[in-house]
Parts: sequence; C-alpha cells; structure tokens
Amino acid sequence: MSTPVPPTEQRTQLATQRRKVDFDSYDVTVDELLRRVNRKRIDIAPVYQRQFRWDKPRQSRLIESVLLGIPVPPLFMATNSASGEQTRWEVVDGLQRLLTLVNFTGDEETRIAANLSGDPLRLTNLEKLTTFEGFEFDGLPEDIRTTFEDRPLKVIILNDKSELQVRYDLFERLNTGGIELTDQEIRECVYRGEFVDLLGRLAKDHNFNTVVKLPTARQKDGTREDYILRFFAYLDRYQKFEHSVKDFLDEFISDAHKAPRITPREAVFKSTFRFLSSCFPDGLKSRKGQTPVNLYEAVSVGAALALRENPKIEVPSMDWVFSDDLRAMVTGATNSRPRVRGRIEFAKENFLG
Repeated sequence: MSTPVPPTEQRTQLATQRRKVDFDSYDVTVDELLRRVNRKRIDIAPVYQRQFRWDKPRQSRLIESVLLGIPVPPLFMATNSASGEQTRWEVVDGLQRLLTLVNFTGDEETRIAANLSGDPLRLTNLEKLTTFEGFEFDGLPEDIRTTFEDRPLKVIILNDKSELQVRYDLFERLNTGGIELTDQEIRECVYRGEFVDLLGRLAKDHNFNTVVKLPTARQKDGTREDYILRFFAYLDRYQKFEHSVKDFLDEFISDAHKAPRITPREAVFKSTFRFLSSCFPDGLKSRKGQTPVNLYEAVSVGAALALRENPKIEVPSMDWVFSDDLRAMVTGATNSRPRVRGRIEFAKENFLG
C-alpha cells in the first residue's frame, strides 16, 4: 500500500499545481482558423512543418466528420507573444487536424503560410457522403462550402502565464494527434528562441556532418539537434550528471533558453568539430557505419576539453577510440556519473597525448 498522506497536503499540492496552468476555451469556426493561419496568427513550429503525415483517406474522414457535424477532438494551442508583436497561437496538439482543414479548404496563400505543397485535398474513401467522392472544396456547392466554413471547433488555449515547464508537460501529455515527436522535437517546440535556432544552424555544419553519421530514419527527427544539445550540456555539466539523460538535457535547454550565450557556444562547437573532422574524415562510426551516441559524447566533449587546455594539439592516433578501455565505458549500463565522467575524461587525456 502507498504511504498515507494527509488530505490537506493533497489539496494543497493540487491547488499549487493548478495555479501553474491557465487555460481559455473557445469555439472557433473553420473559416476563422484558416484566417489565423493565413495571417500567421497560428504559428506552426519549424519542427512540425515536416510532420504532416495523414494520408488522403484519413484526411477525408476528418472532413466528412466536420461536414456531418460530428464532434472532433479539441485543438490545443499555447499563446506566444513577444514584445511589440501580436499574440500568436502555437499548435501543441491537433496539427494533423488543422493542416487537413487547410489542405482541403485553404486558398493558395493560406496553404503557403502553412507550408503545404501540391494540390488541395480531393475527398476519397468516404463512408457516408459518397456523392462527395473525388471533390475538392471549390467544386462543392456554395451553400455546403459556407456550412463547412461556419462549423465550430473547440480550441483550448494555454496562456502565457503558464510556466514553460507546464507547456513542456502539455506537449508530452497531449501530443497524440497521429504523430509521435521525439524528446528533442518537443524541446524545440517549447523552448523556441535563440538557442534552439543555434542548434538548427549547427545541425547543418559541414564538419559536424562529416563526423556524425546517422541512419536515414533519424535524419529529420531532431537527432542531429539532440547530439548538438548533448555536446553543450555535457561540456558544461558532465561532472554534475546524475542518471537521467532526458532530465539532464531538459534542465540544460531550459537554462540555455534563458541565457543562450550564442557567440561563445558557436565558437567552441565549430573549433571542436573542425578538429574532429580532421581526426575522423570518414566519420566517427561503429561497425554498423553509424555514430553511437555514448561514443560521440565522449569524443566530442573530450576533444573540446582538450582544446580548451591546448588549442594547438595535433591530430593524434585514433586507435584508442576503439579500445577495450573506452568500449567498457560506452556500452552496457552507461548513464551513471562515473561512466559519463570516465569516458569524457578518458577521451580528453588521449587527445592531449
């Protein structure tokens, strides 16, 4: 049985946590949603722009439900207002539904604003409205188009008063709309700003991509940015690492969002990977031809620490990278403070010779 907890303590905790969350709920017509997309008052995060995955039959089923007046799950948004700018809504959950509405109903300008390409949706595989089969929105009678545009959808808005951690929790709990974001993609959505922009720029760095080799399936899911985040996080805090990589990275990106330090971080990253690209011109790879994350952490952070002590070190022999000593610290139960510290400092000493 669980340890007894006084009811007053439970009520206090519940009240405290509820105060961190501030929501508004609206009924918003399809037409108004599209107008907001057109004016960029609904903000689709860059990480989401590659995530429209519903096929045409599934999109068509949603359109059929809206036409029939069948309730659809609410859209969850979060407000985001910068100084001097109008308040925008960021999509938290419901991207597939929103983009389906744009794909069917939106004019060319609205489709461009939503980063949609190709032809508008032509309805298919309908179960009830079989006479609508094969029609685009513009081909429907005007009264049906108007009825569709006037359909209200429930939109729940998380206000700016809510903490960023609350917003992060919301992404994790509610991101169920047909896609599954990685931890890093969620971080990019929540902590948008200078530091996340830096991760995106550095993910395209030639020297970084010379060193880091990823499978095709992980090219566009935030893995590159995750590797770069790990570099900065472990470089700054590897001696404080406990045991949860996710919590470690979440805490670091939250702090980096508040204090980006773009110039020094970009400088140390570029100098480190310029050096590493000379060490590993064919990539830092396992036998499978990919870059294992634990080995990457050790080598990249170890190199940065070594260059901090001696910026003029020459490229040493890399035999130690595949030694039994390092392998013991990058395989098996690797995420403990002794293992993390051991592999990073082992790499540093070998770079320094």
